Amino acid sequence: MIKKLLKYLVIILVVFGLICAVVYFTIHEPLPVGKQGPEAEMLAQKMLKAVNYTNYTKTRFIEWSFNGKHFYKWDKQEEFADVKWDNNLVKLNLNNYSISKVYRDGVELFMDPKDELIDTAVKYFNNDSFWLVAPFKIMDKGVERSLVTLKNGDEALLVTFTEGGTTPGDSYLWILDDNGFPQSFKMWVKIIPVGGLEASWDNWKVMETTTYLPTSHKFLFLNFDMGEVKAYNQLP
Repeated sequence: MIKKLLKYLVIILVVFGLICAVVYFTIHEPLPVGKQGPEAEMLAQKMLKAVNYTNYTKTRFIEWSFNGKHFYKWDKQEEFADVKWDNNLVKLNLNNYSISKVYRDGVELFMDPKDELIDTAVKYFNNDSFWLVAPFKIMDKGVERSLVTLKNGDEALLVTFTEGGTTPGDSYLWILDDNGFPQSFKMWVKIIPVGGLEASWDNWKVMETTTYLPTSHKFLFLNFDMGEVKAYNQLP
């Protein structure tokens, strides 16, 4: 009986491996080689102007959620973020994670699993905020920008994060419309072995602060819902 189970397990693993190999060699794209310099910087500025980067920098509060599971209220000015999921609330200090406050069922925690929940909140915030404000991060410290010419002759912006975040070294190729507005990006990231997978940036809405933020994405067979996105400067 055990031998049969092992045999079936081996067959399943082999089939799975073959499927992965087919997917990899069919879909995988190598990281494109871009050209840094004035032209890349001009395209980056065109993209930032389209999403109203100037007013984003002046925006204090942003609220959103991620697929109805993680909920956020971010004070950009004071660099704090409330991160909620399940019965947990982490008041995340973005300058010093260790002094963040952690609550479970409304009761503040001072011992384990406090540190674990802080680590989880940091990972959630880094990932979920990126899906909301990635276009505004292209000028961050340690970011390299390059111009890539696509097969159809259009220009795209290749952005590589050399430091910061949860996974430094990841690259994204922004596909823009004629006005520089982001339509999608292709990804070369450590957590996904297949390069060049594309995710859409959809349903952009103008915020109270007149900057633009997306409210949904499509990635493979997944839909990412950003919830009721809000950006404002004064508390209600």
